[in-house]
Amino acid sequence: MRTAKKTAALALTAVAALLATTGAASADTGTGTGTGASTPAPNATPTGDGAQALCKRVPKIDKRLERILSRLDGDVTERGSIARLQKRAENAKKAGHTEIETYLNDKLTFRRTLVPTLEKRQKDLAAVKTWCEANTGGSEK
Repeated sequence: MRTAKKTAALALTAVAALLATTGAASADTGTGTGTGASTPAPNATPTGDGAQALCKRVPKIDKRLERILSRLDGDVTERGSIARLQKRAENAKKAGHTEIETYLNDKLTFRRTLVPTLEKRQKDLAAVKTWCEANTGGSEK
């Protein structure tokens, strides 16, 4: 169970990192309070796309995606791999533990769907990396 939590947490972290970087460069369009500090307006819209922050994070995101995909594609001895989870589900079936088998098969289905999603994200990130290199790290407008 801990492996599934880690896998899900890593996947969510990758998504959160991509989403968080888009908001990192947004401007504060609040009104002054008279104390020198400004608060964001209730419906403030971002003025940028966070390109510079995302370009800065590309290498770390790429390493994370490679690590996750490597683990998922690992053999039976690799914790968190699809092969290991499949073997556990087979063992549960042989032992007659139908509830455990169902649970593990559901986790297995999720992990299998995670691979194409992460591979697509890796391709998208490669395109972002190319764009960042062509646009001096996202600092050009």
